Amino acid sequence: MSRASDRALEITPEILLRAYAAGIFPMAEDADDPSLFWVEPRERGIIPLDGFHISKRLARTIRSDRFEVRIDQDFDAVITGCAAPAMDREKTWISRRIRDLYGELFDAGYCHTVEVYDAGRLVGGLYGVRLRSAFFGESMFHIERDASKVALAHLVARLKRGGFTLLDTQFVTPHLAQFGAVEVPRRSYKQMLRTAMELDAEWNAWPTGIPVRGADVLAALGEPDKP
Repeated sequence: MSRASDRALEITPEILLRAYAAGIFPMAEDADDPSLFWVEPRERGIIPLDGFHISKRLARTIRSDRFEVRIDQDFDAVITGCAAPAMDREKTWISRRIRDLYGELFDAGYCHTVEVYDAGRLVGGLYGVRLRSAFFGESMFHIERDASKVALAHLVARLKRGGFTLLDTQFVTPHLAQFGAVEVPRRSYKQMLRTAMELDAEWNAWPTGIPVRGADVLAALGEPDKP
């Protein structure tokens, strides 16, 4: 993994988008770090959109519509959830500067959220950056079982329906591997990225203000329509 400091360059939302298009992304050492560094992994994590895996149990949860899933409604709450301490991490790389930059991208329509609610309470979600036919996943969280998994399934279904070609996860974790995430060499990733930057896709293939039924999500994922 290669890194470069941002100290000689003030990162703006426009520079951030150009960086994603070139295959690099920013991180901070921790929440209190005012500086950022650029990252370009030698092995890049992706989820092949036609190779997304979900368990039968998760499919039942999605089909039941137990959770309400909303799109692009509360960026601040989602990024706060992603930055909160969790069992698998004691600190976060989501600094104030990260929050501000991605908040500006959200306001400009390039950053998106998938939010999962239980009885009106936010219990999980994710956020990431959309550019042409690529979606760059940044972070996810959950405070109820399966909430982040439901968010990811809704994301993949939306990307498939909208004609996206690339879902970048940056790295592969055991959590993502269960869904089919794999590592690809930097050169292969760059070719996938070039292709994605040449094609348009539609984030609003499902209108963001209308809840999507779990059955429709499963149909978009190619899951059998059975209990």
